[in-house]
Amino acid sequence: MRFRPTIVVPAAGQGSRFHDSRHKLEQPFDGSTVLGTTLQHAIETGLPVVVVTIAALAAQVAPQLALRDIVVLDEADARRGMGHSIAAGVAARSGAVGWLVLPGDMPLVRASSLLAVAAALEQQPVAYAQHRGRRGHPVGFAAELFSELVLLSGDEGARRLIARYPAQAAEVDDPGVLVDVDTEADLDALRRVAMPERGADRL
Repeated sequence: MRFRPTIVVPAAGQGSRFHDSRHKLEQPFDGSTVLGTTLQHAIETGLPVVVVTIAALAAQVAPQLALRDIVVLDEADARRGMGHSIAAGVAARSGAVGWLVLPGDMPLVRASSLLAVAAALEQQPVAYAQHRGRRGHPVGFAAELFSELVLLSGDEGARRLIARYPAQAAEVDDPGVLVDVDTEADLDALRRVAMPERGADRL
């Protein structure tokens, strides 16, 4: 693929709705962890990847990414929401032709879906994955939106940019683009989808 946007994986959220003693991104999933599986699918695209995370999770992603591709936020910045994490990832790769935002708690998103959104981003300043008419992640942003992306803050992320600019949907046969992990029940459901033959109780 000649058009190579950078995949930004925000993974610094507190996961306040997940009540296990371990962070939701550290939970076992498909032979790895929730975050590890999400990153693996991103890496499989062959596109550049940068993860924005916290110190407690940085060691987990170190085997998958070079240190230069890991942006570590302090706790105060991590509490500033998804928007701030996106801004930090975009700023770390300011020379990219664009950015695909893939939250770290979406381990079912396939590499092919990421590539489909990357291709759609060549057509419009905003692109997103869509499954059966429902918008999901990743969401892509062209380089022309850099100055607005680096000012993002709060939990709404980049929703206002999606509403403001022309957007191209990439319809994909991938229900994973609609599913994230917020609670223990979410994780159990995703495990059953990912490994029906083994069952979640073997993780």
